[in-house]
Amino acid sequence: MKIAVVAANGRVGRAVVIEAYQRKHIVTAFGRGENKTITSRFTDKDLFYITKEDLEGCDAVVDAFGVWIPSLFANYAASVKHLCKLLRKTDTQLVIVGNAGILYTDESHTEQLMDTPQYPSAFRGVAAAAGEALTEVRKHDDVLWTYLVPANNFQPDGLRTRKYLFAGEEWTKNEFNQSVISYGDYASALVDIIESRECIHEVISVYRM
Repeated sequence: MKIAVVAANGRVGRAVVIEAYQRKHIVTAFGRGENKTITSRFTDKDLFYITKEDLEGCDAVVDAFGVWIPSLFANYAASVKHLCKLLRKTDTQLVIVGNAGILYTDESHTEQLMDTPQYPSAFRGVAAAAGEALTEVRKHDDVLWTYLVPANNFQPDGLRTRKYLFAGEEWTKNEFNQSVISYGDYASALVDIIESRECIHEVISVYRM
């Protein structure tokens, strides 16, 4: 399959590139500056300058955009809007890297994790921005999107176990009462979804068994 990874120089983006590359997919990475990924198919281009022609022929596009600068939080939704504009009415799947803060605490869907007292205040701005990105993508019925949410404890250097489970929009823990996943396992789950071509127009969460 042909997979494009946007914001590929970030830590999550790099993990996705590695996973897709190791599975022998044709991976094109988009990022700013020098190539920090393992693929030679790298384009030094800002996300908002990516064109429809850049993504032509791709089976999937991964939006791995992420920032911690409050003045740039609006770009979470803006990046989704831009990519949706490029991919509307195509057969290309758009997979968006989500944020656990948007998950609901129970099936009533009345409270999100980011609104609970135990959620770190330092992370709420990013979670809210990720929520706005989800609101934006839900406007686009003509795009084959999937919003993939990592567990609450998202570990950059955690082990790649390939032992994980999928859930929906509710915050879910494993049998050890943990909500945790490594970047490596998240990337593996994301490529699983691309290969399956399922979960279209769905919010999916993933956590370690």
